[in-house]
Amino acid sequence: MKAEVKESIAGYNEISRELEICRKYGIDYTAQKGKWKTAVERLHPKRLQLRVARIIKETDSTSTLRLVADSGYLPPFQAGQYINVFVEIDGVRTARPYSISSPPNQIAYYDITIRRVPDGFVSSYLLDRVKVGDTLESTGPAGNFFYNPLNHGKDLVFLAGGSGITPFMSMIREVTDRLLDRKIHLLYGCRSKQEAIFHEELRERAANYTNFTYDLVISDENVGDGALTGLLDADLIRNQIGDVSGKTFYLCGPQEMYSFCIPELRKLGVPERRIRQEVFGSPSKVHLDPAWPKEIAPDAVFTAKLSSGQKITARAVEPLLIALEKAGIAVENSCRSGECSMCRVKLLNGKVFQTSSAKIRQSDRQAGYIHSCAAYPISDIEIML
Repeated sequence: MKAEVKESIAGYNEISRELEICRKYGIDYTAQKGKWKTAVERLHPKRLQLRVARIIKETDSTSTLRLVADSGYLPPFQAGQYINVFVEIDGVRTARPYSISSPPNQIAYYDITIRRVPDGFVSSYLLDRVKVGDTLESTGPAGNFFYNPLNHGKDLVFLAGGSGITPFMSMIREVTDRLLDRKIHLLYGCRSKQEAIFHEELRERAANYTNFTYDLVISDENVGDGALTGLLDADLIRNQIGDVSGKTFYLCGPQEMYSFCIPELRKLGVPERRIRQEVFGSPSKVHLDPAWPKEIAPDAVFTAKLSSGQKITARAVEPLLIALEKAGIAVENSCRSGECSMCRVKLLNGKVFQTSSAKIRQSDRQAGYIHSCAAYPISDIEIML
């Protein structure tokens, strides 16, 4: 195209000057052409090697592991996301997802806060046997439990139960540290004040930031110190936050919390689109689920036959994924809550009980796939990995 024709195009001269400036002062990325996989891996690595830099005792049953990159740097994440930590314990390789409790504006480390689970296989290992200087392997940050500025609004209510405070802590720290234009009201349910993780820090942040309100709700009515008591029911929520219109509710805690709190929010007229929930692990007593087949005893044990011909034992009240791991069979996984679908296997024969948290795509259902982390054998089964 002739120069005089180019110059007749509206805006050509301005764009030409910008191009000259970019050529002089910009970064030349031509040498990186074709290296997209490297760029993606830097932001979304399949595995991370993390070193324990510090162990912070939070309560008698809870500690925070501060993890730094063993080499390189930590990829970015959104407040509310988790990493899946892999461990090998007495010959069994398994993993557990832990929400990052540090804020995303802190890029030097990830904090994961771990509460001891009764008879917990992984939590006891991390709390009792891991020490400063040890290296842990994890996935990169993952999960969908984070703030979306397009449709979540700026008036947020967090309902937390027990260790479900951890993703909220990342969100609260980010909003207050960065003075973001959001309002947060946290209702934190615990059995006792001694079990409330981050209690003093939450009180301090609520005192110093007008856009953050903190209410600790103790289920033991004999606390006797003026704290709120009871459960996170409709009356308590209404009394503490007032009108629910325009507010977005986030829930995170044990499985029992969802079956109780979500109907309470519906009583208040909160629409489904305004309720966000993080599925926090598998239920501790799946046989108490109303949909559990009553003819299957909690101590029932079945046989799972693999497509390779190998047979393993599988307990009815234990996710199939754990049975596979105990048998030394590695299955890729991330959330262990029935959401990410990475641990899916094909059910060829037999029956399994699947929890309501198993978000299985319709195409997978039609093809016979199940999420092994949220599937419980209720007969002898045959699967294809």
